[in-house]
Amino acid sequence: MIIKHNRLLNNIHETAQKFGAKGVWGSDVTETGVCRLALSDEDKGVRDWFVGEVTKLGCTVKVDQIGNIFATYPGKTNGPPIAIGSHLDTQPTGGRYDGILGVLSGLEVIQTLKDNEYTPHNPICVISWTNEEGARFPMSMMASSVWAGNVELPKAYSLKSVLEPLDVTVKKELQRIGYLGAVPASYKENPLAAHFELHIEQGPILENLNKKIGVLSGVQALRWIKVTVGGRAQHTGTTPFNLRKDPLLAASKMMVVANEIAQSKGGLASVGILNLEPGSVNVIPEKVTFTLDIRHNLDDKLADIERECKQKFAKIAEEGNGTSTKESLTIEFENLYDSPAVHFNENTIASVRQAAVETVGESNLMDIVSGAGHDSCNTSRVVPTSMIFVPSKDGISHNPTEYTKPDEIADGCQVLLGAVLNYDKFLQSSSKNT
Repeated sequence: MIIKHNRLLNNIHETAQKFGAKGVWGSDVTETGVCRLALSDEDKGVRDWFVGEVTKLGCTVKVDQIGNIFATYPGKTNGPPIAIGSHLDTQPTGGRYDGILGVLSGLEVIQTLKDNEYTPHNPICVISWTNEEGARFPMSMMASSVWAGNVELPKAYSLKSVLEPLDVTVKKELQRIGYLGAVPASYKENPLAAHFELHIEQGPILENLNKKIGVLSGVQALRWIKVTVGGRAQHTGTTPFNLRKDPLLAASKMMVVANEIAQSKGGLASVGILNLEPGSVNVIPEKVTFTLDIRHNLDDKLADIERECKQKFAKIAEEGNGTSTKESLTIEFENLYDSPAVHFNENTIASVRQAAVETVGESNLMDIVSGAGHDSCNTSRVVPTSMIFVPSKDGISHNPTEYTKPDEIADGCQVLLGAVLNYDKFLQSSSKNT
């Protein structure tokens, strides 16, 4: 069975134009990004469109308590469905592919099955997960976290919009757009047999290595730490260097050290937020806060990076600015977020690999670990899960110029179809042997 990539592309561009086109970067009508924030009017529009399309294909549609949409195509058995899932919401400066490709490729898989009058052994379910981006309601991968049991439903309901008045909550917006469903938002009461996700890489590795498909083994561990360095506010013009207690100078050294430590251990580190007080041109800061994002494929290596960073940061603070007063700076650490490494299921990975070899050849694929979080991180904790990556031009994402070539999209969707059918055969074989 061969997918129709022009149909998939048309769906990508049609939904982009109708539901949130923004950020013109070229002369063609398709050369814009998409701003489709979770539970907005644009989100409601694309949800309604998606429900209409899958209904025409004979899918049963369920909406759960946190607004996730489950569109299930019947199989020969009534067991838990094999799922294809991702998200339809975007960042404010989003492109046309992040998340969207995964859902609409799932739709194309169902359309292809129907075109070929093929009935799988297990049902096949396409899922649109709610609020993956966390741009409007500040919790990334929100609804898949609820479904997987990592976040309690009342907590998700009470999230407030960061863009509107404080009385705008997730639950109120679900009610407003008509997607506050009755199906329990739980993997125990609404189970899946497996979860596959096709996604753009959002990085430059595949393109730089001239590879067509990334076969994911997992998602790297990450940790966010807030660092506060305290010093003394003084007049820039009247305070000699040897008498300063400058926390920004110390923080700058810490940032350099963090990069050196992460590189030495095969990980990553970056500072995303930097705040100074009092923030005056001619005053040495008295307090500096910055966020440190550290990542590694292995949990123990990430712990090593964190431990060494904190030890060396503390030493830098203790040494102060190396002044004649030998005054130490203060330092405090606050761990903001922790996500352990995700390791995907061997059988779902094998299903993807077999499909990728058949589609693009072994020389055109590579094993890869995701640097970003996805809904599959949550599903992998409760059901067999794997992901497929296709290249991103220049590694750009969360930007209107986000782009993946049509042939790369076609390859990714074909691999997705093959992976789902491979796993369906695996389940059928397993059921016969039990």
